[in-house]
Amino acid sequence: MKLLIVSGRSGSGKTTALQALEDQGYYCVDNLPLGLLPALAEQLLTELPLDSQNVAVGIDARNLRSQLPQFGELLAQVKNPSLQCEVIYLDADADTLLKRFSSTRRRHPLSDHDMSLSEAIAHEKELLSSIQEVADLLIDTRQLTPHELRNLVRERVAQREDELSLLIQSFGFKHGAPTDADLVFDVRMLPNPYWDTELRPYNGKQQPVIDFLDNQPQSADILQDIEQLLLSWLPRYQHSDRSYITVAIGCTGGQHRSVYTAEAIAKRLSEHHWPAKVRHLHMR
Repeated sequence: MKLLIVSGRSGSGKTTALQALEDQGYYCVDNLPLGLLPALAEQLLTELPLDSQNVAVGIDARNLRSQLPQFGELLAQVKNPSLQCEVIYLDADADTLLKRFSSTRRRHPLSDHDMSLSEAIAHEKELLSSIQEVADLLIDTRQLTPHELRNLVRERVAQREDELSLLIQSFGFKHGAPTDADLVFDVRMLPNPYWDTELRPYNGKQQPVIDFLDNQPQSADILQDIEQLLLSWLPRYQHSDRSYITVAIGCTGGQHRSVYTAEAIAKRLSEHHWPAKVRHLHMR
């Protein structure tokens, strides 16, 4: 049985994530008082009606302020060999959250006459820092639509079968590096297909770009280096009880070199029995 704790700042997509988990058969409870977490875990271990059902609870800044700094201690009380407990934390940068609240005209739960929306967003980050620090999986939702977020939660969290969930994602540095990556590789040293007008319309999953980069000696070198590093360190992450690893591979725009490298690395890892999901953040 699994207990998922879903947290994050308001507007980051917690409700969407909980709905995705509920669609996958999870029993979901939103805005659980943090002090009740150990009691809930104990009940899950003793009550028959729920002993075969996975459970997800939402915990956010609406909790008692005095309890939030104690999250680590409460989490330690919950952990049990018979109850797999994971913490999922969703977030986005302040500008994105500000735009989401402005577009929906929703009131932030912490804002009032004495605290502006931007101040409430910053204050909420401080309040939830104790949860973010111990999260098993960080999800940056800046670039995600609700549909994409639901798919990511379903495929990477709810349907996870392997001990380690491995995600290889490409991105473009000009859009900003992802904040939820555990490892980041820069492949901007590779020749850029963008400067070839015939290759520019294609992306790194399409054969003309693949052929171009396959013929570059640097490509073989960087692929081998990344592959060997991951094959060396992934078992160590797994042995340290890590459940999720996100590997980000970036080039300038996120269209060609990073996409090509992410696809190639995922294929190589699968040949060594490390299945990985692949995601392209900025590929058109």
